[in-house]
Amino acid sequence: MKQITSSQNPFIKSLVLLQEKAKARKQSGMFLIEGIREIELALKGKYQLVTLLFVPELFDETNVKKLVNNNSEIEIIEISREVYQKLAYRDTTEGIIAVAKTKSHLLTELQLPENPLLLVMESIEKPGNIGAMLRTCDAANIDAVLVADAKTDLYNPNMVRSSVGCLFTNQIAVGTTEEIIEYLQKNNINFYSATLQNSTSYHTQDYTKPSALVVGTEATGLSKPWREKAKQNIIIPMQGEIDSMNVSVAAAILLFEAKRQRGF
Repeated sequence: MKQITSSQNPFIKSLVLLQEKAKARKQSGMFLIEGIREIELALKGKYQLVTLLFVPELFDETNVKKLVNNNSEIEIIEISREVYQKLAYRDTTEGIIAVAKTKSHLLTELQLPENPLLLVMESIEKPGNIGAMLRTCDAANIDAVLVADAKTDLYNPNMVRSSVGCLFTNQIAVGTTEEIIEYLQKNNINFYSATLQNSTSYHTQDYTKPSALVVGTEATGLSKPWREKAKQNIIIPMQGEIDSMNVSVAAAILLFEAKRQRGF
């Protein structure tokens, strides 16, 4: 088995770039997954692993081979603690990191049921907010997440971390606002835009038919096309001094109201 003990190893340096640079991830089509639960969810989500790196004092070699089901196409490399600390993004030390291939996330690849429930997020910048929403989408078991006018890389390490692996459990497509609106209209999916303008309370609407709930940034809200073309603009009534809440919290409230209406 191959061993790497120096953080100055050229391969390790290339992996550090994958952690730190979106450009490197885009050019290579690769990204890193840290942690056993996340790797297991990635495998379940049909992500292709290329390499597994592990620290023998922290993660047993037998469990590494069991994890990949003895797949000989996945290279397994034993690394030192020094190398692991160079690569690890999280504070916890599980001792295992995978190199995986990214997916394409095209709208045309979506596979939706007859009566889908979707979440659309437009121009969300903070990976932590997106990760939190992906966790909610997994918890609510919705059919797909559509990312409009993406401002951050889906495979940002903070996205993987904050989603607790739910990046891999959700069906995700990425496109422009115009492309996604066209997709929703073409597929007869009503969309409800969470915005302050011309809105009615979210709980008054019927989400039992094919529906998409649309959320935007807390600073600027949704762009004009979402506000003007929605089936209905919706709002979560505020009883305090502020007029908005964290976007991931708002998305959770909307999604679980839709699930409640659908009998779940």
